[in-house]
Amino acid sequence: MKIRSLCLFFTILLSVYNLHAQNPLQFASLGNFKLVSGESIEDCKIAYRAYGTLNAEKSNVILAPTWFSGTSEQLKNSLRMMIDSTRFYVILVDALGNGVSSSPTNSKKQKGKKFPKFTIEDMVNSQYKMLTEKLQINHLYAVIGTSMGGMQTLQWTVSYPNFMDKAISIVGTPKQSFNDLLLWKSELQPIEDAENAKEEKEAMRTVALVHALNLLSSSYRNAQTVDFQTFTDKEMANMSKLNPLNWASQLRAMMAHDIYKIVPKGQIKEKLKAKMLLVYSLQDMMVNPQASIELADLLQNERLELKGNCGHLAPSCEGAEVLKAVKEFLQR
Repeated sequence: MKIRSLCLFFTILLSVYNLHAQNPLQFASLGNFKLVSGESIEDCKIAYRAYGTLNAEKSNVILAPTWFSGTSEQLKNSLRMMIDSTRFYVILVDALGNGVSSSPTNSKKQKGKKFPKFTIEDMVNSQYKMLTEKLQINHLYAVIGTSMGGMQTLQWTVSYPNFMDKAISIVGTPKQSFNDLLLWKSELQPIEDAENAKEEKEAMRTVALVHALNLLSSSYRNAQTVDFQTFTDKEMANMSKLNPLNWASQLRAMMAHDIYKIVPKGQIKEKLKAKMLLVYSLQDMMVNPQASIELADLLQNERLELKGNCGHLAPSCEGAEVLKAVKEFLQR
């Protein structure tokens, strides 16, 4: 998701509380972290920022994983105040591969293409290990995430169904659709085809256009008044600042995402324990809403349909509606 729009959304979302910044970036060292594939990330580190006050019972913790290519720094910078310290203690966690937690770019022993492939499930497992072994937190009040953060949220509900009371997935998905996979493959292939770092960086210019094409609905794009060349030049310049190997690593993780590998669809209502709020955009061209709609139908849980034409960025365009739903859900 586009960083500036996500930052705006989280500013709206979290500013409903009496918030104040407390702690800087911290790292949890997990040692050699074993992945679902059997490979390991050597000297694995998970970055996080914690805000608010942890109560004596440790019952007021909310975990917020980052979106695709996002960082906790971007979340932090979007906040003017942090969550009410008399109620919530929020941990913003950097997902594997984002360049802050262990990633192809910052690994000392498995740098670049030597970095092992990981999944959304691995992201969640690393966060669980961080919480339980490093922070001694054995239960969450809620997990909340947007886009790839929503995918991690849904993975949490099947990987550790009793670990949280509530789960909020915003424009996430329990499983990639065919069209989602086609999009992610269209972004991944130019990077994989590149033969050196220079070509990888150049590939990100193509990735920028593919990403922009699917981020918003066609009706939204067609209503824009910005000069086309100016727009595309800016998109390509912004994307060129991002590392292609980190980008590719999280693309692969999303492409492999499917919560039904752990809990079959026929058992999902019985197995999932957390109260859930699913927020999806009916015109989302980046993360197809159908799988979230089907999951909401199966669970008969709370949902919010966003019907505007902002596509994947609907949580920003329809922020007041999302804010109201999330606030009420967390307060119940």
